[in-house]
Amino acid sequence: MHNRYDDMYEAATRYYVQGETMELIARTLRMSRSSVSRLLADARSSGMVRISIDARQGSASPIARALTTMFNVRVHLAQVGDALPATARLERVSRLAAAVLRDTVADNSLIGVAWGATLSNIMPFLDHRPLIESTVVQMNGGTNIGDTSARHVAGILQEMAKAFEAQIVQFPVPAFFDYAATKQAMWRERSVRFVRNLQSELDVAIFGIGAINGRIPSHVYTAGFLDESELRALKAQRVVGDVCTVLLRQDGSWEDIELNERASGLTPPELQRIRCRIGVVGDPSRASALLGALRANTITDLVCDDVTARRVAELVEAEATRRF
Repeated sequence: MHNRYDDMYEAATRYYVQGETMELIARTLRMSRSSVSRLLADARSSGMVRISIDARQGSASPIARALTTMFNVRVHLAQVGDALPATARLERVSRLAAAVLRDTVADNSLIGVAWGATLSNIMPFLDHRPLIESTVVQMNGGTNIGDTSARHVAGILQEMAKAFEAQIVQFPVPAFFDYAATKQAMWRERSVRFVRNLQSELDVAIFGIGAINGRIPSHVYTAGFLDESELRALKAQRVVGDVCTVLLRQDGSWEDIELNERASGLTPPELQRIRCRIGVVGDPSRASALLGALRANTITDLVCDDVTARRVAELVEAEATRRF
């Protein structure tokens, strides 16, 4: 006699793979049609069955193709338009990002996650999808003097681990060290080296793009991680945003920015070792920061809205116009 898991699997295979009707499945399994319906619903909610819709219109749109050509990235585009409020725009993009992540992760994966406002918005849309022997790894430190417990960071890690039934590896260091020498010393500690080694072996990473002047505030610049003098210095150095707390200019440069010597996140070359890097933006005011992230080659899969994508292309066109 089959147990319930076996019945769920057989019903789901017959319905979704073989195309059988619920009536035929019910007769074959000798149960009622309503029982088959409940088995299929349980198969979906448990993660046994995952249904995704390929956003072909958005991903194959002219602006998506243009960004793919410019930056050699896969573009997952949410068609939103100009009229939608900022929070609704971010929600649409977050839903799409959750679906992209769900369809990318696999058993035995190391999944890197960077904290931030964007990731907080993605978490509620992650479907339950149990994975075997997988681990969620924090990619950048998250403590600061205003929140030494890093509650915001812990919440993101816990939600993702719950969705994938994965283990958690935290990175218990500051987002930004006070002194570069302190960072260098910490990088030699065995407990930190353990996490850094896992970060170097990540299979998938997901992160938002922080922006100094984003319409939706970035935690890096508003939650006490940097003081006023540091923020002024960043603006003087033409910094527009960050990926994993590593600060970037619009041209993609980052190495000569002093504060990066104290940043705890993965640098662009370190990110480039990860096979799949999902960058998520749902705010047109972050277009300049996104352009910097794309030029630094930090992203393989871009999830954004159509207006943000168009702003990036306009920035590139404006630069080209100024050169001639």
